[in-house]
Amino acid sequence: MIDIKKIRDDVAAYKLICQKRNMNIDVDGVLALDDERKQLQFSIDQAKAEQKQLASQQDYEGAKNLKVKIQELEAQHTEIAAQLEKMLLKMPNTSLDPKIPVGKDDSENVVAEVFGEIPQFGFEPQSHIDLMKKLDLVDFERGVKIGGARSYFLKGDGMLLEQAVLQYTLKKLVERGFTPLQVPNIVNPECLMGTGYFPGGEEDAYWMERDNQWLIGTSEIPVTAYHMGEVLEENELPKKYCGYSTCYRREAGSYGRDTAGLYRVHQFMKVEQVVILPADLKMTEQYYQQILQNAMDVLSDCEVPYRLLQLCTGDLAIGKYMSHDLECWMPSRNSYGETHSVSAFLDFQARRLNLRYRDQEGKLQYCYTMNNTAIATPRFLIALIENHQTADGRIRIPKVLQPYMGKEFIG
Repeated sequence: MIDIKKIRDDVAAYKLICQKRNMNIDVDGVLALDDERKQLQFSIDQAKAEQKQLASQQDYEGAKNLKVKIQELEAQHTEIAAQLEKMLLKMPNTSLDPKIPVGKDDSENVVAEVFGEIPQFGFEPQSHIDLMKKLDLVDFERGVKIGGARSYFLKGDGMLLEQAVLQYTLKKLVERGFTPLQVPNIVNPECLMGTGYFPGGEEDAYWMERDNQWLIGTSEIPVTAYHMGEVLEENELPKKYCGYSTCYRREAGSYGRDTAGLYRVHQFMKVEQVVILPADLKMTEQYYQQILQNAMDVLSDCEVPYRLLQLCTGDLAIGKYMSHDLECWMPSRNSYGETHSVSAFLDFQARRLNLRYRDQEGKLQYCYTMNNTAIATPRFLIALIENHQTADGRIRIPKVLQPYMGKEFIG
């Protein structure tokens, strides 16, 4: 849960954060409910102390009567606590990076920097759909036959190109001190609650109803929850992980959009960076820039034009303290398309996961967490294939990926 004490310390500041995020939160109502919970707890403690005193005086009848009262108070407390928890789970982070531009939604995100040159083709460029079909790299028709809408088979060099991108990215991160993790694709609901995807993201996730478990939409979920319920030592931090996984999303909120091709699919592959660090804002900024740079280096190495987007307050998920997107140029869309997202959460996720560390003075503190997409395919393949197409319909393979493919061109 969020730190309600921090809200009480400066109610006006938290209300301003909610306002900037365009979230209608009844902060006063939440605090009043918390007051009611605390008063009930005080009454329970008081009644129990009185009951103990009556028992010591051998007034068993009086103690018995108090037992009924205590049970009634505890039932009220349980109900109020459940209501409060439900409200707290929907409340945004108590902190917001002051550098974030204020805006109503994604239309007011800010382009921070542009990298690489958009290719000027001396021919009519083809879409990744046409290129991949002609080169027999993908089969959408049989994908839909087998898995329904937004399903596909990557074939031959199409599948190998995806693996080349993933393996190159993994190797780069391991060389930079990240521990690779092959993660569970099926997780318990506590992991999704702890990372902030629930409540609110249930409609976009695949639920295995019989077991009450869920398919992950990103390896951020199991990797961030890896140390859930643990107490780490400060000298162990930061912990740098890169999770490798298949990911699954229902895309429930995007019905009718991007139905053709590989842009918006139900199943995809991803390498995700996750850093767990002590409660230190300076260190947060340092590692935020590091994981952002890691992703940018992969894009530059693959010779794909891209831009860095600063998310505004109205486009932030509730747990995010700060966030940027990376968008790659996609010629067939004649625009940039989102391929990466980097986010810092401070202690938002750690509180929900009960992920703590013992500082050098022996005091327990909540960790800070952050994550960033290192690479996600097949969406990135759109940019890779379309930007590197040639006039004769082939695909030029970037030099860094050639050792994985064993050749310079596809086709």
